[in-house]
Order: sequence, then structure tokens, then C-alpha cells
Amino acid sequence: MVSISNMKNILLAVLSGLLLAVSWPTYGFPLFLFFAFVPLLITEHNIRKNKYSKSQVFGLTYLAFFMWNIITTGWLYNSTAFGMWFAVIVNTLVMTLVFLIYHLVAKRTTFTISTIFLVCFWMSFEYLHLRWEFSWPWLNLGNGFASFTSWIQWYEYTGTFGGTLWVWIVNIGTFKSVLLFLKYKDKTILYKAALQNGLIIIIPIIISVLILKTYKEDGEDIEVVILQPNINPYTEKYNINDTRIGILLDSLTKTQITSTTDFVIAPETVFADSNRLPNFLNSTAIKTASKIVEAYPNTNFLSGISLIDVFNDPSRIRTQTNIHKGNVFYDDYNSAFFVRPDKSSELYHKSRLVVGIENFPYQSVLKPILGDVMIDLGGTVAKKTTQDDREVFFTKDSIGVGTMICYESVYGEFATGYIRNKADFLAVITNDAWWGNTQGHKQHLSYAKLRAIETRRSIARSANTGISAIIDQTGNIVSSLGYEKQGTLKGTLKTNDKITFYVKAGNYIARVAIFLSVFIFLFSITRRKKKIG
Repeated sequence: MVSISNMKNILLAVLSGLLLAVSWPTYGFPLFLFFAFVPLLITEHNIRKNKYSKSQVFGLTYLAFFMWNIITTGWLYNSTAFGMWFAVIVNTLVMTLVFLIYHLVAKRTTFTISTIFLVCFWMSFEYLHLRWEFSWPWLNLGNGFASFTSWIQWYEYTGTFGGTLWVWIVNIGTFKSVLLFLKYKDKTILYKAALQNGLIIIIPIIISVLILKTYKEDGEDIEVVILQPNINPYTEKYNINDTRIGILLDSLTKTQITSTTDFVIAPETVFADSNRLPNFLNSTAIKTASKIVEAYPNTNFLSGISLIDVFNDPSRIRTQTNIHKGNVFYDDYNSAFFVRPDKSSELYHKSRLVVGIENFPYQSVLKPILGDVMIDLGGTVAKKTTQDDREVFFTKDSIGVGTMICYESVYGEFATGYIRNKADFLAVITNDAWWGNTQGHKQHLSYAKLRAIETRRSIARSANTGISAIIDQTGNIVSSLGYEKQGTLKGTLKTNDKITFYVKAGNYIARVAIFLSVFIFLFSITRRKKKIG
């Protein structure tokens, strides 16, 4: 039979999970993020002296974070049931371990030291999610404000880790005031806490609004025509050859293109015939682009394409190379290509890959255990090959466009590489149809707005089934083309050659947090005297 105290702890854990879930874009309200961890922190505090505290903290924390993960990212099921459960279960587990380690530190140190550790260790976890092979930063806390960009214009200085720190400061402040109230039963503690935490929430929002009101987009006007072919990836994409795709894109282009159009932009892997890389210049994709730029000599063409490079030379094998049969090897690329009016062209290969769909994390360790279960989850059966540099495509007038392919637009510091390589604006080419008409494609679009603020670059977004959009340098969606609508989106965006502080410094907040969390952890495990209370 569950005791009353245990039932209270379960309800508090459930409350945290629900508050985190209802805070998330694009349906939620991020104000709840500032208080979402408080019930879970109270739960951990309530059971800290229990003999079986570690198992209780683990179970209740897993419950809270599982609810957050399943509610906000359960849409992954539409693409792959295994992938969804793997992402939810593993990400929940990693989050839970972060909280469990905080629990162990809290038992050995003071309130102040342990809560500083929790904040820093959580940011270290989020940073890990941006770097390791199981990368899944979708639920990094700073992303939670993506639908309320008027609150976070200061991301140009901090990136999303500024948002994570903001959330945790208020949560810890509220948690402390609740503990003091429970101890002293003095309502003035709550009044003072409400005022203090209210100011911590409101002041950054005021600063953000002031930045937004005074920000001015300077730069050259660029006219873009964005194509949205609306091809179903499950029933059509791999059954329509590139010739028919080329005809469709050409007809869509003709509905909006003019002599003043600077860029025509088509979505990720819209040319899906797995063209051989050595024959790329003779591909239907190149012929389609060349036809368009020949008719409109001021226009540049940017699109996605699948490429494959087959070879027999073992010396060319890389960690991402696929083995076909015997001595036949191949590199499989998810690429963007760029064609100028003079018919010259360039390629960029996607470098941030979707776990399990485009790469096999820690293959040497996991493949003997899992076999090929991590592959064939979302329309592909091969590992993708990447490149190291953030390629920027330049027009004959030296206007640079940095192209992020699908999942790459979730990574803030990654996007700054294009800016350092002199991108004047950003393009996102994607195919969000794998998830159906769910929160998945909506959240993905909203995260692109964060990249616009961090880098102060306008974004042209071409999505196969939608939502295609033009986003200005403040993260505002200027115009868009809805989900499952075939058509074109024509508009104007501004270039920018200025460098923000975040572009220069990257995720510096996270790096400081990693140092502090390691220091505090080492201090706590060497500390003999346990904390009382």
C-alpha cells in the first residue's frame, strides 16, 4: 500500500512532468518552465534522508522526465516506433541520472553548493547532447522560448544556454523560498520570493523587448523564391524519378520567378535518385538548375540532393563508409548543391546527422550487441557521410548563404560556423513529412527562429511538405506556406555581415558550467562531513 507521503511525492513528480510538457513550443506557454522543476526538487528534498532514497529519487524523477519526453516528442512515433521509444527512454534515463547525481551531491554538501552543482551539471548534460553521437538536444531548456522570441532577443549574447540558466535561477529561487516557508511558516518569505523571482523573469523580458524595438535590419535586399513540392516521403518520394521532380520544380519556379529573383531554394533530398557523385555534373538536378538560371541569369539555384560515391579502394574507407559486398564500398551523402548563373556549382554535405536514421552511434561497441537495429528507421538504410567545414555558397556578387540541412538547424553553435565563414543569410532545407502533421514540424520551424536571433541572420526555409518560411533577423516569421500545401513562397530578406557576441564566443556559458560542475563534484565526493537538513 502506498503511504500518504509517497503518494504526495508521486503527485509532485507528475506535476513537474506536466509543467515541463505544457511549457513547450509550439502549443505551450514557457512561463511554466520557471516553476516546473520545483515540485521535483521538493520531492527529492523530502526523501533525501530515506534509507532507500537513491531508488526513490530515480523512480520519481524518471516518471517526471518520461512524461515530459513522451508528451513533447511522442510524434517521433509517426516516423519510427523504435526510434521514438529509444529517444524517449534513453533521454529520460540521462536526465534522471543528472538528477540522481545531484541527489548524491546534495546529501554531502550545503544547499547553495548542491543547487549550483545542479544548474551547472544540467547545462553540462545539455552541452553533451550537442556533442556526443547520441545527440538529441530537442528538449534543451533554452529551446522552450522558441515561440516567444520577444522574450529572448538577448540570445545574440548568450545563445540558448542563457535561457537554460534563466529557467534554473528562478526554479532554484522558488525552491529555496518554499523550503524556508515550510520551515518558518512566514508568508512574508513567499511575498519576498514572488517579488524577487518576478523581477528575475520580467527584467530580461524588458531588456529583450527594448532590443527588439531598437533593432534595425541593415543590409542588401535579397529576393527569394522558395519551393514546396509537397511530396509524401512514404508513398511518393522514392517512387518519383528525378526527371519528374525536375519538371515539377521547374513548373513551381515559373509561377513566381522574375528577373529580380536572386535565389530559388528547394528542399532537402528533393532529388532522391542517389546520383553517383562523380556524375553529379551530368545529373538531372544540375540540368534542372541550369535550365532555370539560364532563363533568369540573375538567379542562383539551391537545393537538396542524395548522392552516393561507390569505390573499391580500401584506403578511402572512413568511419562512415558503408560496405556493400566484398570489396565494394560507398559513401552516402545528404547534400545541398548550389548553381550560379554561369553554371558553376558547389556541394555541401550534411554534417549533423539524425541518430539511428543517418548514423549508427558508437558502432564498434553497439553493432555486436544490436546488429542493424539502429538502421532502417526512417526511409534510409545507410550511414551518411559528413564533412568538417561549414560550407558557404557565394554568388558572383559575393553574397554568402550558409545552408543548414534539416536537423542541423537545431544546433546553435554549429550554425555560427557558417557566419564565421561569412554567410550573409541562412537557408534551411528540410523534409519534415516523416512525422506527419504533428508538433514535430512546428517545433522544428520554431527552433530556426532561435538561429536567426543568435546570429542575426535572416533565414529562408524550404520544407518539402511545409512549413516553408522567411524569418527575419529578430526571429519573426515574415511569411510562410502551410503544411501539406504545394506551391511557392516569394519574399524579400535582408543580408547582414555583422558578427554577434554569441557567434564569437559560442556556448561559453556551458563551458563555464562544465568546469564548475566537475569542481563541485570532486569537492563533494572528498568531503567527509555530510550535510544536515
